[in-house]
Amino acid sequence: MLIGVPKEIKNHEYRIGMVPASVQELTSRGHQVVVETNGGAGIGFSDDDYRAAGASIAATAEEIFAAADMIVKVKEPQAVERKMLRPGQLLFTYLHLAPDPEQTDDLQASQATCIAYETVTSPNGGLPLLAPMSEVAGRMSIQAGAACLEKSKLGRGMLLGGVPGVEPAKVVIIGGGVVGSNAARMAIGLGARVVILDRNIDVLRRLVAEFGTSVETVYSSKAALEEHVLSADLVIGGVLIPGAAAPKLVTKEMVAQMKPGAAVVDVAIDQGGCFATSHPTTHQEPTYIVDDVVHYCVANMPGAVARTSTLALNNATLPYIVALADLGWEEALRRDPHLANGLNVHAGNITSEEVATALGREYVPYNP
Repeated sequence: MLIGVPKEIKNHEYRIGMVPASVQELTSRGHQVVVETNGGAGIGFSDDDYRAAGASIAATAEEIFAAADMIVKVKEPQAVERKMLRPGQLLFTYLHLAPDPEQTDDLQASQATCIAYETVTSPNGGLPLLAPMSEVAGRMSIQAGAACLEKSKLGRGMLLGGVPGVEPAKVVIIGGGVVGSNAARMAIGLGARVVILDRNIDVLRRLVAEFGTSVETVYSSKAALEEHVLSADLVIGGVLIPGAAAPKLVTKEMVAQMKPGAAVVDVAIDQGGCFATSHPTTHQEPTYIVDDVVHYCVANMPGAVARTSTLALNNATLPYIVALADLGWEEALRRDPHLANGLNVHAGNITSEEVATALGREYVPYNP
């Protein structure tokens, strides 16, 4: 199979779909890999590193999209890239279609086969290709939120962990999954007061077992959510419904009643965000203010630590890339129903029920 790895073009996105070690794995199995020139430069991998791994180098993304059987990326294809997809071509990347009807329209029109990292499942019910980036984003949410609390960013002017004689900031984390637990670990390490809300009692038990009395766990009723959001200095939104749009748990009215200078970091923004006042931002302009509350809603947070993120992502995606290349996508999906859960668009149809429901579109299940 000919596998194409274009350079990412989203704002301040330096990750790349495959590192040289992953390329070597594929070329050693008889596959061809073509990488766009300088595709890995942002994380310290040169074209020569890719050549040494057995890849060829293309001057443009157009060459890659025209030739490749499978396109491996990190972020969702941008409009110019979607126009280059062709019928029958396989796209393997993050898609986050639920809040993005325009991208969905283009992918359907392309007649390509599109497998989304974020809806591939594991036998234990996890999301193995989303987890590494959720770990990164969860940890980053605290350092981003801490910066948002600085007065120069129009925040409250608070140090997250306080100092002797001065109380620390109150960090409220909505959702105790991978994002939430990683955010909690960082916030605890910085000395903040940490409250985690979740509706799953087993998740709350796990958090208590992991963090003990360093965190306060709260069942996320509407009353409890409002109480803790309104008293928070920093709120982290880490709620996820696989494939579906994130629920708007924090209303505009709640944001309006938050402390002036408080901050929110919406890690769920890829799926539409869990704050009613959220809209996507970029690393170039990461924040905005609503009702004196600083909002950080960068849709590709892990791109800021691109080397760490790319290596972590490749560790997770490589076995699936190998399976798709070795077997072809149809046989790979037939053998692995968890990989099949990643199929979002095929032959012009939406094949993910959650995506179809979120967008109000027809759901057409794929039957191998």
